Amino acid sequence: MHDCRHSSVSRMNFLAAAGASATMLLPGARALAQGAPAAKRLIDIHHHYYSPELLAVMNAWQAKHNLPPLGGPIGGWTPEKTLAEMDATGIQTAILSVASMHGLWFEADPKTVPALARSCNDYVAKLMRDHPGRFGMFATLPMPDVNASLVEVKYAFDTLHADGIGIPTSWGDRWPGDAAFDPLWAELNRRKAMVVFHPYAPNCCGGLQSGINESYLEYPYDTARTFMSLLFGGTLVKYRDVRWTLCHGGGALPYLAGRINSLAINSREKLDVIAPNGIDYELKRLYYDTANATYAPTMAALIKYVPVSQIMFGTDYPYVTGKQNVGPLESDGLAPDDVAAIERGNAMRMIPRLKGTLS
Repeated sequence: MHDCRHSSVSRMNFLAAAGASATMLLPGARALAQGAPAAKRLIDIHHHYYSPELLAVMNAWQAKHNLPPLGGPIGGWTPEKTLAEMDATGIQTAILSVASMHGLWFEADPKTVPALARSCNDYVAKLMRDHPGRFGMFATLPMPDVNASLVEVKYAFDTLHADGIGIPTSWGDRWPGDAAFDPLWAELNRRKAMVVFHPYAPNCCGGLQSGINESYLEYPYDTARTFMSLLFGGTLVKYRDVRWTLCHGGGALPYLAGRINSLAINSREKLDVIAPNGIDYELKRLYYDTANATYAPTMAALIKYVPVSQIMFGTDYPYVTGKQNVGPLESDGLAPDDVAAIERGNAMRMIPRLKGTLS
């Protein structure tokens, strides 16, 4: 087992750097508008938040490691700023999820993690009540504690009416295809839940290259590792009703799909069990968001490989602005109907409650 501390520090150093360098991405806060501009009614399924309690825990972690308090897009996050950004971009509804909690798990007292996850979910539920139609929730779980996560799943769906679950691509040295996680997937399969994987760098790959944070390469690589774990662990074939969703256009997967298929020929006997319809079938039935992936060659690879019906709009705010995601998507030469499906229609289909709350 690797020491988790090094990769955790590396991840949090990235957050500190982001806070210092990405302030320019944040639009100035302005008077809160209650409705999004009429010209756009985007649904953003990849939008991050930082509750006061979460920020307090994160800053305590920073102080423990002699790092400055978080600033910029993280430390300066407020509901008012995120709503201003949504209005400026034409985002009608943002489904909120945690991006930066994962690194805290490694050194936290496990007994405190369920309470922190609960406080995050309660915080988003209040935002949803305070701003009807503007927010949704991919609930946070206290993983890798499966029993505590099952308790939070019940609360998130039955009490808070969450839209799905937001979960890391890995936990140190463990990926979601680990058989120990089967009870969680079985329950989420029973609920036909939407499960959105957000990438991080695992223990192996934090701080590999000096001066280069993991978000550039290791995050999209870990998205691919997650798919491989789900595939070769038999999770995809066992839990067909979970609506698995990968961020950032699937990370490295659209580019590497051909290589994975070619090399998997050597595992034909196993593939007949875990992917009886083929690897392409499994990849094409998953769902993907466009957050920080609307670079023309990236989108070309994704759309060439995956049906448009499987792709939903995301921004990765506050790390990336809505404008940085919308502009490239709409200039990529996609048919107007495809753009509309990605920007709104597919999310409406995936999250049916939106049909009753959005005009």
